[in-house]
Amino acid sequence: MALQGPEEVGEQVEEPEDLDDQDASSISPAEEITLPPGAGGDEESEEAFLLPWDRFSSWLHCICVVGFDLELGQAVEVIYPHHSKLSEKEKTSICYLSFPDSNSGCLGDTQFCFRFRQGSNRKSSLGCFLETTDRDAPPCLKREQGHYYGYVYFRQVRDKSLKRGYFQKSLVLISKLPYVTFFHSVLKILAPEYFEKQEPCLEAACNDIDRWPTPHPGRILTLPLMGVVIKVRIPTCYDKPGTSQLVQSAQSDSLVSIVLPTIHEVDLFRCFHPVYFHIQMLWELVLLGEALVVMAPSPAESSDTVLALVSCISPLRYCSDFRPYFTIHDSEFKEYTTRTQAPPSVILGVTNPFFAKTLQHWPHIIRIGDMKQAGEMAKQMKVKKLKNLKTLDSKPGVYTAYKPYLNKDEEIIKQLQKGIQQKRPSAAQNAIIRRYFLELTQSFIIPLERYVASLMPLQKSISPWKSPPQLRPFNQLDFMKTLEKTGPQLTSRLKGDWIGLYRHFLKSPNFDGWFRSRRREMTQKLDALHLEALCEEDLQQRIQKHTEVEAVDLVLKLKDKMTQAEREQLPVRPGTLSKLRAHIEAVILALPEDLQGILHAPSTP
Repeated sequence: MALQGPEEVGEQVEEPEDLDDQDASSISPAEEITLPPGAGGDEESEEAFLLPWDRFSSWLHCICVVGFDLELGQAVEVIYPHHSKLSEKEKTSICYLSFPDSNSGCLGDTQFCFRFRQGSNRKSSLGCFLETTDRDAPPCLKREQGHYYGYVYFRQVRDKSLKRGYFQKSLVLISKLPYVTFFHSVLKILAPEYFEKQEPCLEAACNDIDRWPTPHPGRILTLPLMGVVIKVRIPTCYDKPGTSQLVQSAQSDSLVSIVLPTIHEVDLFRCFHPVYFHIQMLWELVLLGEALVVMAPSPAESSDTVLALVSCISPLRYCSDFRPYFTIHDSEFKEYTTRTQAPPSVILGVTNPFFAKTLQHWPHIIRIGDMKQAGEMAKQMKVKKLKNLKTLDSKPGVYTAYKPYLNKDEEIIKQLQKGIQQKRPSAAQNAIIRRYFLELTQSFIIPLERYVASLMPLQKSISPWKSPPQLRPFNQLDFMKTLEKTGPQLTSRLKGDWIGLYRHFLKSPNFDGWFRSRRREMTQKLDALHLEALCEEDLQQRIQKHTEVEAVDLVLKLKDKMTQAEREQLPVRPGTLSKLRAHIEAVILALPEDLQGILHAPSTP
């Protein structure tokens, strides 16, 4: 669902609601969020058709155990459920990405995540069902199409009984869902049990997960796992941006062990603390899809920082590639480190010192120190020159020659500095940064939303007996002209070259992804309005003036419309499709019996 801004055109089909007076810090209970008609669906009727392992598959692709073999190196030892399929290339990626680099020195338990390309275009039997659940998800929480996430719980402890002297093993959850906080919480329950009880524990966990309801946006879910009960709410695209949809506790919650306030958000303040003087510049770099590399001491800090960067332009979806943890063994290593062409639009998180040399030609490098020392005030006032980055041991900071389009916002820096001096809780600092990014993104995107809404045809131009009207094309010059009166200056105190920032953004993958999504939504809205206009017509009276051939043609076209509406989940008013079915039936019954039999026959796929 797109972020919406104010619109003054009274006759337009789509009138975005006013966001200017939204209080991004407000908290509304999850129970108060109601989905629009048709959203959410009937849980019982949907899930009645699910087969064994379908519920599991709606959350996870599989669970892997990756161990270290002295002769083979990292190897996938176990895959649960056993029928889960992974290509050899996918297994290799999981093996290398599930262990920290040897220089990281991660003793004890470490949690991090990675993201890798799907090796083959396998189709799920749940395809249509998952599209329905995905429809109501916010852009940043939609399922990945060509990538998997790996959520890792890595354990390394001394063990003199082993030749290597250490026990090293990772439990990895493979999923299409970007629910990083949720899956890390699941691993905190599952992994210690697994390391103690081994495989029977995995089988029990998979059976528990296969009894969970599907992750449908807007629902409050109670999820039992290994004797622990987790309560979560999956956000929807209809939630007010910036609000925390708290899961309310009830009397029946006496069995609930964990209530998660978020399923996906990372602690922005902890991640950006080493470079918080530069958060506004980092927001610009992410917005514009610039090539960025994060050099960190461990996979945990690398993956958290990359995820924080990707989320800083929320509710816009980051549309380029990003790798929370990237190694020299990755199948895209050569593609992303070549010097024969400009670095691609990607954000990489790395820990291997080798990357300090391999990626030194990249235009923007963020060096993150140990986040455990986050209590200290970092000396990070100046952006450092790239030539000063020789090794991974260089001081924390941002190494780039980039000159931001917008003037620096000194207020947010003072606010964060004051919080550090007064030892303000990290959660409060995190809320300040999250709200700052949200307001900055909203100020930037509202003029685009306003202009795109003006491309919608007027509702009076929709005729039931003509094809739905087309959206007018996006014209960059026309959009730029609107900025003088209705630009970001209406909602942001920041000065600078906003025009230059928009020009650069319009060439970026993020604009392309955002506009494709908006155009698809608006086209579906036009199709829905056209369908509703058809339903208001007296079709029986109309066919009396036409031949049988024309009546049959009308029935076939209406059936096509019905199929499209169901397949694309068009946002029609409640009762529209049942009304259309009744119209089709009435037209068929007005035809001779032989034609009725043909038209009532089920269509062959």
